[in-house]
Amino acid sequence: MVDDVEPGTIGQGKPLGGAKLTVTSKEFTEQLILGAIMGIAFEAAGAEVVDRTGIQGSVGSREAVVKGEADAGFEYTGTAWITYQGNSRPIPDPHEQWLAVRDADKKNGVTWLEPSELNNTYALAMNQANYERYHTRTLSEVAELSKTDPGAVTLCVEGEFANRADGLPGMAKAYGMDIPAGNITQMDSGIIYTQTAKGACTYGEVFTTDGRIKSMNLVVMEDDKKFFPNYNAAPTVHSETLKKWPEIAEVLAPVTEKLDNNVAQTLNARVDVDGEDPHQVALDWMVAEGFVKEG
Repeated sequence: MVDDVEPGTIGQGKPLGGAKLTVTSKEFTEQLILGAIMGIAFEAAGAEVVDRTGIQGSVGSREAVVKGEADAGFEYTGTAWITYQGNSRPIPDPHEQWLAVRDADKKNGVTWLEPSELNNTYALAMNQANYERYHTRTLSEVAELSKTDPGAVTLCVEGEFANRADGLPGMAKAYGMDIPAGNITQMDSGIIYTQTAKGACTYGEVFTTDGRIKSMNLVVMEDDKKFFPNYNAAPTVHSETLKKWPEIAEVLAPVTEKLDNNVAQTLNARVDVDGEDPHQVALDWMVAEGFVKEG
């Protein structure tokens, strides 16, 4: 990374001067932004940063941190707990979930720093017209509507979500939803947003940090029974790297603390809706928040 940045509220005194750190991420928009945010923070703190963001699939970026081929990257608690650590039941409390993941990963040579409020999990969303009509705010209310007015609850979902235990079948069971197969349409995830915005289905499966939620003015249903796993983003660091450069934790802490679903939706939309470059979006946000100054 070759950003011309100086310390703002982070990186004062260049505590990472002399460090050469490799940052990784997965290949989707939010991960590219988070990887750039982390790299820019390290640069401001004096490190030379190697950019290995955009690795395809979850396992690739994860393995890079485990093996020390990369020093750090943002990861999601739910992904680690279920996909990497092989558990089938998520822990409903976000902080307890993070603690469990952190403790389990110690033996893998990976250290989890404090998590953000950014929680990229599944949800159902509806357009404004349908919200005005049905006034549901929670999944329990959607379940109630499926009983009182069965024809009202139509769903647009991905094939994977339609069949996964932590997707539609599990959600329907947890909330007591009885939705006939004829009311469920499977489609590509990108089309779900446009179809839901058009009202082709009452509810669409969305990811809670997707920028299209905001740009299309969709209303997200609250998972009031906490069925879906928590996918809070947190920095993961190769443990040996953190031993050598413990200042990494204090450099990243204020940045991580600022990340939430609202920030993610706004930044993701600049890429997915407006077509901007993820690295530039990350840099603009870091400067706007005062974390770094442009040189």
